[in-house]
Amino acid sequence: MASIKDIAKACGVSVATVSKALNGHNDISQATKEKVREAARQIGYMPNSAARALKTNRTYNLGVLFVDEAQSGLTHEFFAAVLDSFKRHAEGRGYDITFINHNIGHGHSSYLEHCRYRGVDGVIAACIKFDDPEVIALANSNLPIVTVDHVFNNRAAVLSDNTDGVHKLVDQLAALGHERIAYIHGENHSAVTQKRLVGFYRACAAHGITVPDAYIVPSTYRDAKSCAAATRQLLALPQRPTAILFPDDFSAIGGIQTIREEGLLIPRDISVAGYDGNLISQIMSPQLTTYRQDTEALGRAAAELLIEQIESPRTALPEQKLISGSLLKGQSVDVPNP
Repeated sequence: MASIKDIAKACGVSVATVSKALNGHNDISQATKEKVREAARQIGYMPNSAARALKTNRTYNLGVLFVDEAQSGLTHEFFAAVLDSFKRHAEGRGYDITFINHNIGHGHSSYLEHCRYRGVDGVIAACIKFDDPEVIALANSNLPIVTVDHVFNNRAAVLSDNTDGVHKLVDQLAALGHERIAYIHGENHSAVTQKRLVGFYRACAAHGITVPDAYIVPSTYRDAKSCAAATRQLLALPQRPTAILFPDDFSAIGGIQTIREEGLLIPRDISVAGYDGNLISQIMSPQLTTYRQDTEALGRAAAELLIEQIESPRTALPEQKLISGSLLKGQSVDVPNP
């Protein structure tokens, strides 16, 4: 196996110079860095990760904490897309990814214990119960962490603009003349849900729309069956809404099926809109009006914030970055048909 000494001999420089060049030190010229890296590539040199960890006090390994309540894992379109972006940008900076769980061998461990066992340099936490004591312990540790759509005190976070997202959907419906707008939302304990509810009520107030309590129905994210039941509840009201906002694009499948079972046509008899902007929303019939979250920007920002904490701990700030999305106008909304 090729070694640093082989590279030094090929380039006619010292072992120390090779080491500095490979690690990007500023006291080595760019020309020397390129010469050393090219020689390393040609002779097939691969750095030893354990040796690099001892030398730099970093493993170049990032933990991913991703445990959603529905156990949908990486089939969860939104978070899978965010993590894919995070992974690509982290790998571009030389970092590997490890999923964090409760297992060390055959024994149970806390999330923090698993992070220390794997020696990760930092963690991204997405789609997790943030009030879990183990998650709180991880957030209170000295390990760099970035959370997605949740803010811990004095910790970095990336946040989709959920308030603005629902506001834009209501604006679209109000512009078409809708005044009876219902909202089926996700779990009440979720910070995302609370922000979307604020956006909904703010938008309705801005358009002079009164929202009956019966028009606000709780459901579960990514649960078509729960959304179907909530939709049936709304359609049974003496004065049913002319438009319904669903928790997300996946849940919308259940709501749309229920509307069709009641013999109603979308959007002639009732308008509907989703949330997330997943591929599924664009292949539905009719094409779903929805709000697309910018998963690429969310993943990239999470990687940048986490790596900055790791590589520049003295100058990194625990920022909260708010990422805007965009409205996708489909064919599932139209003027109201009272």
